[in-house]
Amino acid sequence: GIATAITAYFPSMTGLLIITLISSFGFHYFETVNQSLQLQWLPKEKAPKIIGWLVGAGSLATLFAYLGIIVGWQKLGLSFNFLYLSSGGLTALIAVFCLFFFPNFKTETKQITKLVMRRRYWLYYALQFLSGARRQIFVVFAGFMMVEKFGFQVHELTTLYLINLVINIFVAPLFGYFIAHFGERRALLIEYSGLICVFLAYGGIYLFDWGVALAAILFVLDHLFFGLKMALKTYFQKISAPEDIAPTAAVAFTINHIAAVFLPVLLGLLWLISPAIVFMAAAFLAFLSFLLALLIPRFPTIGNETLIMSEPYS
Repeated sequence: GIATAITAYFPSMTGLLIITLISSFGFHYFETVNQSLQLQWLPKEKAPKIIGWLVGAGSLATLFAYLGIIVGWQKLGLSFNFLYLSSGGLTALIAVFCLFFFPNFKTETKQITKLVMRRRYWLYYALQFLSGARRQIFVVFAGFMMVEKFGFQVHELTTLYLINLVINIFVAPLFGYFIAHFGERRALLIEYSGLICVFLAYGGIYLFDWGVALAAILFVLDHLFFGLKMALKTYFQKISAPEDIAPTAAVAFTINHIAAVFLPVLLGLLWLISPAIVFMAAAFLAFLSFLLALLIPRFPTIGNETLIMSEPYS
């Protein structure tokens, strides 16, 4: 409804920009609150397993949405306008239903209502920044590689995303159990070492002209390794003061997106010179993350946030 009203009174490009801005506000607000509530409500010993199941459930819902769009688009000839209005209307109805039929959930600890940054969370902040930088490279340039170098069509690239979703439905809960059993340090080291190999192989596609099959496999593996990033959430849950969770979730989400401000433009210019260098840069960022993850204790707690520079909590 909002989208229709805006596009009716503004030129198409202006309306699209306004809608995109509103959508961005909503997405970032939801993700921040979602992460904050997960870490506030879930017990520390069960959090990795439950978050794994939540990620799997989210992938299943996304898969159903994709399939619904494909069927509606190809078989029923639905328009963009109908798809956006129907999906937006359904989301609004679900929100109203939850507002009236679900109770208000309260947390045991009152959250700080202003943004705070604590020196003892420095390792978490650094890993969040590097995660955001790597993510930007994957989102922007991995898909662009499939289109530019191998001529992937929309349905072919969508197929890769569907494969990722199906794998995530089953693998995300397993990742949660792995993190709960072996700890965040080991899970993050596996993620970062895997991403180093994937990004180096991306660069090898341009340097050695490797084929499309390998590129597709790497695209799926890339997404798979990123699934282990839930360990970063539970690492913070274990080292944070209970009242710091909500404000730090907002700060961390901001830090994670700092790279989105400048990295796509900067690396886009570098892409024109050599796409391989862009992926080598991503491999270097993953390597830095690996080095930082070595500083995570086997059993992180308040006062034992890192293997160096940990401070007692008071």
